[in-house]
Amino acid sequence: MIEVTGLSKRQKALYDIIWNIDEWAQVETFIKCLSKRDRIDCEGIIELIRLAIIEEFSETRSYEEANELIERIK
Repeated sequence: MIEVTGLSKRQKALYDIIWNIDEWAQVETFIKCLSKRDRIDCEGIIELIRLAIIEEFSETRSYEEANELIERIK
């Protein structure tokens, strides 16, 4: 699991749900069911996940793994 810090309890709950969904289409369906505020938070959370993936794997130079994770959340 990619670690994202600085989230509120509500945002952390959204993060956990997003991270544990297997397919991007299911993430999109989940987000569509949320309030506008939560949809905006999810967009920000997803961007933070993307940035954390880039940062983590740029340090290890494991681009294959990074690409797999990026595809997972794409």
